[in-house]
Amino acid sequence: MAGQSVESGLRFAVLGPVRAWREGQELDLGTPLQRSILGMLLLREGRAVTPAEMIDAVWGEEAPPRALGALRTYVSRLRTVLEPDRPARSRPELLTSIGRGYALRLPQDALDLTRFERVIAEAEAARKSGRPADAAEGMRAALTLFEGEPLAGAVGPYAEHQRDRLAERRVSVIETLMDLDLELGEHAAVVSELIALTAEHPLRERLRAQLMLAYYRCGRQGDALNVFTETREALIDELGIEPGSELTTLHQRILAADPALAPPAPVPAVSAEPAADEPEAEEEPPALELPRPAQLPAAVNDFTGRREVAVRIRTLLASQSSAEGVPVVALCGIGGVGKTALAVHVAHAADDLFPDGQLYADLRGYADEVTAPESALGGFLRALGIPPDVIPDGLAERSALYRSLLARRRILVLLDNARDADQVSPLLPGSPGCATIVTSRAKLADLPAARLIDLDVMEPDEALSLFASVAGPERVAAERSAAMDVVAACGFLPLAVRILAARLAARPSWTVASLAPRLADEQRRLDELRVGNLAVEATFALGYGQLEPAQARAFRLLSLPKGPDISIGAAAAVLAMSALEAEELLESLVDMSLLEATAPGRYRFHGLLRLFARRTLDRTERPEDKTLALRRLLGFYLSSSQSAHRLAYEGSMIPDNLVVVGAGLTFTSVDEAVAWLISEGDSLFAAINQAATASPTGEQLLPAADMLVAMEPLLEAGTHTREFDHGTRAVLAAALSLGDEASELRSRYVLGRVLFASNRLAESETHFRRVYELSESRREKIVTGEVLNALAVVVGRQRRHTEALALFDAASRYYRENGVPAGEALVLSYSARDHLGLGHAEDAIAAAEKGLAIFTEIGSGAGTARARYHLGIVLSRVGRLTEAVHHHAECLAFFRSSKQRVWEQRVCSRLAETFIAATRYPDAVRHAEQALVVSREIGHPYGEALSLAVLGRALRGLGSAARSLDCLRQAFDIFTRLGAPEAGDLKLLLDGFAVEESVVES
Repeated sequence: MAGQSVESGLRFAVLGPVRAWREGQELDLGTPLQRSILGMLLLREGRAVTPAEMIDAVWGEEAPPRALGALRTYVSRLRTVLEPDRPARSRPELLTSIGRGYALRLPQDALDLTRFERVIAEAEAARKSGRPADAAEGMRAALTLFEGEPLAGAVGPYAEHQRDRLAERRVSVIETLMDLDLELGEHAAVVSELIALTAEHPLRERLRAQLMLAYYRCGRQGDALNVFTETREALIDELGIEPGSELTTLHQRILAADPALAPPAPVPAVSAEPAADEPEAEEEPPALELPRPAQLPAAVNDFTGRREVAVRIRTLLASQSSAEGVPVVALCGIGGVGKTALAVHVAHAADDLFPDGQLYADLRGYADEVTAPESALGGFLRALGIPPDVIPDGLAERSALYRSLLARRRILVLLDNARDADQVSPLLPGSPGCATIVTSRAKLADLPAARLIDLDVMEPDEALSLFASVAGPERVAAERSAAMDVVAACGFLPLAVRILAARLAARPSWTVASLAPRLADEQRRLDELRVGNLAVEATFALGYGQLEPAQARAFRLLSLPKGPDISIGAAAAVLAMSALEAEELLESLVDMSLLEATAPGRYRFHGLLRLFARRTLDRTERPEDKTLALRRLLGFYLSSSQSAHRLAYEGSMIPDNLVVVGAGLTFTSVDEAVAWLISEGDSLFAAINQAATASPTGEQLLPAADMLVAMEPLLEAGTHTREFDHGTRAVLAAALSLGDEASELRSRYVLGRVLFASNRLAESETHFRRVYELSESRREKIVTGEVLNALAVVVGRQRRHTEALALFDAASRYYRENGVPAGEALVLSYSARDHLGLGHAEDAIAAAEKGLAIFTEIGSGAGTARARYHLGIVLSRVGRLTEAVHHHAECLAFFRSSKQRVWEQRVCSRLAETFIAATRYPDAVRHAEQALVVSREIGHPYGEALSLAVLGRALRGLGSAARSLDCLRQAFDIFTRLGAPEAGDLKLLLDGFAVEESVVES
């Protein structure tokens, strides 16, 4: 297939169905909408596409309300397909985020359209140089890349437009190829091809003219004239117009038997010397002798790393320098990331590509006095040999003279420290052969035809190599682990690494390990990163000094939250502005490389930039303004979590009893709500811990405590168990210190749930009883029913079934008195297992079925799923296995779709138990293994033990005795460590197996 290459790496096709291959294997690109997005990114050839452009391109005027969310999902899926081995939370290398949009960074010649245009360009060049046969061969080869209708399978207005454009491009090339074949005397060979083409495109007059000429040269004058007649009739019938001048003139010349229409004579061989009677060709005037400029700064002797990006830049310069247009590579990135060092290194290495020299200008884009384009041009013109007294004054005149001097020459221009595209544009060469590298902290997305390369910090090994090359390889080799800690504290920023290495090199008595304590204090870390006239803080200050007041305020305040990144909504709350205003400010900071866009709608600081921003904040903002900003952030997070809780637990009293100040997000489904909690989890806990450790008052601590309660759906997702443990203990400690019973009540309730999940039942019960006491004494309703239910579950887990049922009755009365049917249904569902524990099977079934009926009636999806779970357990225990499997299968689908992984593990374990009872051991093993995988992924030891226990029983049913015994022993060890009563049950089972084995052996 033309689109599939036998070469290694990624290949893409748009000249037919939208397809992709890796290492010769075709990739599954998903739905037509997903393929449409990929097709658009491919056709933009590395240029950024905004989400709005994508939505218009794919959906047009019929975009759904949540098109942006769908778009992000499709982009995420494409990233997974294109880079399946990319580590989680690492930056994509191919489908990258640039500013507000996305761009697809393709390997050289990876796209069939790129190869097509390259071959066509080479063919056109061959034609212009008098080699029509080579030109025809190239064009025919290029056309084989088409595999049917372009962009087949892609949908949307953009795909339709581009499909028409590519189809038109193909026919245009075919027309040129037909001209070449006619010029080469191949008129007889192309007649059949032209007949087919004119049938496919009956109104294209150029193809009709070519067919007429081919017929005529074959001696078929009548057929040629008939083509004209048919064409004229078709044009009049279809378009109401007469044929154009080209076709009409050809018709007249055929009627007149114009000798010039005869087939061309064979092209004679070109002799080395002109014949005696031939005039010699007129020589072109010699080009103006110009000096060869060599203005590059000295190369960095210890330049380290950056091999891949250096090769990429050289490839861009080399592959485009002979084609039409002037390659422009724009290197952007944070101050101190090594843009200039890399650009100078590549420029020196590319000396062979540009034999006519290199020009260099420091544009001082972030200095007090920026280099004006006129000044830079004056320097270039003098370097090119123009006397100062004849250099024109105006910018336009200087730029025109500069481009004229560079015409037909191969010169590399390096423009360092550019401020913006307006400063750079007049300095770009205008003719093929030259190339430009621009470095800037700004993204320069508006620089025409520029290939943007966003330079990131070094890889850890690269940073370590740089540190060793400056500080001394022997010293670093002796303390490699400490050296890695040091470069990590530098955030792998080359400037910071070089400064620390230089300080170490100048102090032979220091060890690498002695640097670590100096960097541990974040408030002093920037002070340590200075040597001589190099300082990280000074470098950052240059960029900060260029900010407008609103940008500077945003830069400072966004350093206040301690989460790993921040969303637009959260940033808007911190900055006290609308989401649209916040996004505009954040994107402007991204464009200036003072903030990173980790994904559409999410932003983060480089670690050292955050320290600089925080230091600037502390020097600038009043303490009360910082407190208010954090309070707004907590308010946003709490309001959003409240919305998530309300959807996840329909009918719960908790959302209505939260003390919410401020607006947050709203969600349309449980899946969306839980997905938001998972994606924001790290930031939510960072805000909670920040509030708990900031010497708060009770008023400031309560929103953090409320957040813990509102985030209950995240606890059941199982993704942040450790963070819940740490966060609840931090808030509880602060509450006890302040005597804040409201926050104590909330944090103890969540901590009790965390402890219950890890089967620390006695501790969990102690906290729940204290929560109930506080609820009664304070008359707070926020978790009264929930804590009674939770106490009953904890007591029941300890097999104190009668006591558990009494607590369930108290919870049920509370919910009835307060008009909360969802709470009453929850109590009924949970109580079924304690009825069963007392041997009351009918009561257990009745309670579970009544709970399910209530949840179904009020339309609670989450409640219905939980009720089905408990009913399935009861039905399995009484032998109604088919019904049990049905209920568990239904609730498993819900829990999986809503990412509630704790519940997913529980249901898989229960399904395995039911399949064991039905002697369907292969099914039991499959579900038990699924439960084991989930429990280990979420770090749930009690769930892991349950899964191992049921897996051991299932394997024994299959006859895998050795593996069965291993699983049961692992389960026993975990249950024993947790102090779970199941350890006793398992010991009896293991003892029984031991007896069986001894009987067999005897």
